[in-house]
Amino acid sequence: MDGKKVIIVEDDEFLSKMYATKLDLEGFVVQEATSGLSGLKAIQKEKPDMVLLDLNLPEMDGFEVLRRMKEDSETKDIPVLVLTNYSQKDKIDRCLNLGAVDYLIKAHFVPSEVITKIKMILKNF
Repeated sequence: MDGKKVIIVEDDEFLSKMYATKLDLEGFVVQEATSGLSGLKAIQKEKPDMVLLDLNLPEMDGFEVLRRMKEDSETKDIPVLVLTNYSQKDKIDRCLNLGAVDYLIKAHFVPSEVITKIKMILKNF
């Protein structure tokens, strides 16, 4: 996946750095944002190949980031993989209805599985 740009919107610095490091080792160009607002601004500016999005974020939650991305003609086609601790069906359905390509619950996936999922999604876009 050489040169594919991924923006990680995650307020947990440890998790964000861990995913950034793993993606970097796989040849991705990675940018991190620690709030929904800074994430949305980075997405609008950088137009990444993909977004890894948490839902529980300061300033603006992930649902709002996703909604705004999908309403913007310049960012609506960027695939978004939601990676969160929320496991409620209504939250999963809401994200998928807003346009997320997939929804992963952090506790159910090890980082290598998340990286594999990112690669699969990018192959299909």
